[in-house]
Amino acid sequence: MKKTILLLITLFSINVKAQDSTAIFYASTINEADLQRHLYVLASDSLEGRETGQKGQKLAADYIARHFKSIGIKPYDGKTYYQKFPLLNQKLEASSLRINKELEFLENYYTFPYFGTTSFDFNELQPVGYGWDETSCSEYRFADVEGKVVLIMSPDLLSDKEKEKVEDIELLNWNYQLEKAYDRGAKAVVFIGKDVKGKLNKYAKYFKKEKQSVFIEKAQFKIPFVFIDESEIENTIGISTSKLKRKVKKCKNVSFNVKGSFSVDVKSNLLQGENVLGYLEGGDLKEEILVITAHYDHIGIHDGEIHNGADDDGSGTVAILELAEAFAKAKDAGKGPRRSVLFMPVAGEEMGLLGSAYYVENPVFQLENTIADLNIDMIGRMDEKHEGNPDYVYLIGSDKLSTELHQISEDANKNYTQLEIDYTFNAPDDPNRFYYRSDHYNFAKNNIPVIFYFNGVHADYHKATDTIEKIHFGKIAKISKLLFHTAWQLVNQDKRIEVDVENDFKNNR
Repeated sequence: MKKTILLLITLFSINVKAQDSTAIFYASTINEADLQRHLYVLASDSLEGRETGQKGQKLAADYIARHFKSIGIKPYDGKTYYQKFPLLNQKLEASSLRINKELEFLENYYTFPYFGTTSFDFNELQPVGYGWDETSCSEYRFADVEGKVVLIMSPDLLSDKEKEKVEDIELLNWNYQLEKAYDRGAKAVVFIGKDVKGKLNKYAKYFKKEKQSVFIEKAQFKIPFVFIDESEIENTIGISTSKLKRKVKKCKNVSFNVKGSFSVDVKSNLLQGENVLGYLEGGDLKEEILVITAHYDHIGIHDGEIHNGADDDGSGTVAILELAEAFAKAKDAGKGPRRSVLFMPVAGEEMGLLGSAYYVENPVFQLENTIADLNIDMIGRMDEKHEGNPDYVYLIGSDKLSTELHQISEDANKNYTQLEIDYTFNAPDDPNRFYYRSDHYNFAKNNIPVIFYFNGVHADYHKATDTIEKIHFGKIAKISKLLFHTAWQLVNQDKRIEVDVENDFKNNR
């Protein structure tokens, strides 16, 4: 019994020694009252849903910048808090598609406005395959597609065994397929998708809304493309998907003569978004940068209803404001971090991670000096799995590039917050693919270690009912403290964390 008591005392002493009293003090300044005060502004009707490029987003950016200034967080360049980026706002006004018969938009097929107004006829469809076994197929059969409309089976129609045999894993990404088709001179791409009709029933309103792309000088998609359901193939070209797959798999030069036409009418106008960058200069290791991100934009007004986005991602945005204030207070007291911290609420996330994409292509601090990105997106609610238990958080990506980052996160939670850490969405085969769906991904694909803090999807996701009275501020505060302690260790330890893992997420976003 005495040995047991002595062991417990020893273990307790080790744990106490592992704690940092300075970090505990400044983490304690993160409080529910301040989080609530900020969110009542950012999730108010006056900000009209904070849609990127619109009035509400500008008002939110101004609020964030003024807060940074008030607490002593400086502009990233000493002049402005804003990193502005151009947007091309595109709305698909009309579309038509004929492949031997007329197909109805948002009934039999869908497309996007990303490639602008276009119209053309075609008389041939050229299928291409993935090259499962045959070496003659290893070039993905794009050698003879110049000037043709290419027919591609989407990756979701392949079996797991077929996917494993694909030599170039990037070919399982339809964005990459489009690039390959463009590079080989194809005129357009028709993707055969699985359950396209189901997707249309669920997401029709999103296909009708305006879409935005960044980097106007580099069009996001260079050739037109459409998605049609696998059930339509036999109706249009007279062959089932399974038979088509067998033909393509054997590397046969098959093509189909068709009477085809495609057109889209797109309305475009230029807009501008802003990332808000607050900079806290470090000490002896100030050239190295920790980035903390959350997207402050949301989806605006739809069908006359304001989508306030209190959780998505008002919760992450107010967490950044409190984290910045905690670090600023530490620096004011002479306890500033050794490495610098860039607090970066970004815009354009809801349009395709645009703000963070712009930053990594136009970094204000060299990416090779960026030690990690800690990203916060939706931490103010509970999902169905954890209903009634606010003391949890999903962590995604912590071990994908750095085992050390993962261990620092685990230690921070064990020593300070004792949250239930759920790694469900961290699995490589996660069907939700959350790893690719928030701003950390743009850092991760540049080999920068990341952690994505997330509470899961709830019934009010992307609805007008995502409002402030449903937010659990104690939850935001506790997760913010976990993030603070993780960040504190990252910016103050002697050696920057190592990238020692090859990301095992094989399919790109």
